[in-house]
Amino acid sequence: MRRMGVSAADKIRPIEELGDIARRARSEGRTVVLAHGTFDLMHFGHVRHLQAAREEGDLLVVTITADAFVNKGPGRPVFQHAIRAEMLASLECVDYVGINAAATAENVIAAIRPTVYVKGNDYASAADDVTGKIVDEQRAVESHGGRIVFTNEITFSSSTLINRHLDIYDPTLRAFLDQQRAADGLTAMTALVERVRDMKVLVVGDAIVDEYRYVVPMGRSAKENMIATLYKDRELFAGGVVAAANHVAAFCREVEILTALGSVDSHEAFLRDHLKPNVSMWAAEVGGAPTICKSRFVDQSYLRKLFEVYVMDDTPLSGEPEERFIAAIREKAPKADLVIVTDFGHGLITPRVIRALTESARFLAVNAQSNSANVGYNLITKYPRADYICIDAPEARLAISDKWADIDHIISEFLPARIDCDRMIITNGRYGCVTRGPEEPLVHIPAFTRTVVDTVGAGDAFFAVTAPMVAAGAPLSQAGFIGNVAGALKVGIVGHRKSVEKGSLLKYIQTLLK
Repeated sequence: MRRMGVSAADKIRPIEELGDIARRARSEGRTVVLAHGTFDLMHFGHVRHLQAAREEGDLLVVTITADAFVNKGPGRPVFQHAIRAEMLASLECVDYVGINAAATAENVIAAIRPTVYVKGNDYASAADDVTGKIVDEQRAVESHGGRIVFTNEITFSSSTLINRHLDIYDPTLRAFLDQQRAADGLTAMTALVERVRDMKVLVVGDAIVDEYRYVVPMGRSAKENMIATLYKDRELFAGGVVAAANHVAAFCREVEILTALGSVDSHEAFLRDHLKPNVSMWAAEVGGAPTICKSRFVDQSYLRKLFEVYVMDDTPLSGEPEERFIAAIREKAPKADLVIVTDFGHGLITPRVIRALTESARFLAVNAQSNSANVGYNLITKYPRADYICIDAPEARLAISDKWADIDHIISEFLPARIDCDRMIITNGRYGCVTRGPEEPLVHIPAFTRTVVDTVGAGDAFFAVTAPMVAAGAPLSQAGFIGNVAGALKVGIVGHRKSVEKGSLLKYIQTLLK
């Protein structure tokens, strides 16, 4: 029976309740149909798609992705999920609407167990879905006896309509994206991402355990000049070189880590458990030292970091551990297509290690990070040469001892005078990045998002994802574009809960450039 006289608001229900409604409908012998998507800008194609979906059964449930999980670039979704849900619920052919607080539809499929799961014909070929989600969704539907149907109705792209007709980007970003579309940047960058898939990559650097201690500030202590907090929870992440390697592993066939672990509180099992399947790890043991652990005390209400505690011994690597580490570099680096150095400045990368890296790597990509433990001591200029360097603006200014130098002059004149490298990118937070490549002009690439959940690891993600692209011969402007996308994705992730994934990155690029 079709439900008559029901308001749009009454049709919008929690996912759990929709599961109960679907169960009752099935027990009555009715066919339950599910359609899922973002539905950011409702258009005629959506209407025809949902009308066709309704013809597949007796009850049509439509679920949408909640705002926080929409991965479609800056300014998206244009319309909040409450508005999108109400628009869908106003359609006569739609019986119920739900808002899904997850990035994929698998949990919705498990809750509703539709007889028919309906997608548009642009998903009919799994190879065309850059995220790979349609395959997982089809498996989820078929696991409880359902089937997937692809409608064959007129289609429009919401992203294309939004990009061309709605003013959601600032003028600088809009002009830049228009240039990329005119140059068919989508095709070029998609091909570039695919070009690195068979690479063998060696990632060298400090292993770090990042701990978030979630607390609630209670106010100033009555007897001490400090802020008291109430402990709530903790979360451990595999950071440092492990996080970088996991980013790379989404794009390249084989990744190996070279690092060192302390003999005291080594966290080795934890770190190995958090490696992606195509990542392996070789580690020298440093006697009497802990593996680096950085504990951040975080106000759980707004994810604001209050203060940080380092547990480490940053005495430079020496003796037998250094000899073993250097021997491993000289053995493994020549066999890799690319060597990535994530130098956090905590004692692992000594002058002798640098010499081994510069002499052994076929293509050497380096990031030398400045942080609270090494400001002024861990400069990119300690490397005599590199094939690609990627640092942020403060690190670049420290490297040339000039607080006020213009970024364009730093990347085009000052840094090249201090290090033998003709491929450089300087990242600059909300201002995006600047790129310089051989026989390429300087290119300023705007940032793609202003929505920041957590900045930890964003620069590392930018560097790790772009290094294979640069090694594959990418123009630095294209690598910088991809890096900005990687950074935009990473600032939406708390700590290192997950890595930047290939499908998500391609989808983001596709949405920007449609």
